[in-house]
Amino acid sequence: MPSIQKSPLTTYLDHLSRGELAYQFSPAAGRAVFYPRVTCPFTGNEALEWRISKGLGTVYATTVVHPAEGKPFNVALIDCDEGFRLMSRVEDIAPEQVRIGQRVRFRVHQPGGDEPPCPVFTPAEGA
Repeated sequence: MPSIQKSPLTTYLDHLSRGELAYQFSPAAGRAVFYPRVTCPFTGNEALEWRISKGLGTVYATTVVHPAEGKPFNVALIDCDEGFRLMSRVEDIAPEQVRIGQRVRFRVHQPGGDEPPCPVFTPAEGA
């Protein structure tokens, strides 16, 4: 009988719930893969390994969103040191103070309720 495997998204969310930023690595392509997938987007190979990021990255791009209700917030593209990029936000700093090239550190945001955990970043001191 075939074994039932968890979906890549479930594995990713399980890591987040433990405070880890997990990503996949494609040995065939020699590259990091993010967002979690079943096959490598570079080679089509199904052999993907799970790895844990050290949680450091650099702001690649950022913008400030001004919602009709509520406070402004930033949306940022973060280049993680392991070679993958993700969309997130930088917290613990005014949205307009987030800068391209700024070093940041990962942490998990736990919204509660039915919302899953998500990765966010804070300014990295001395990184």
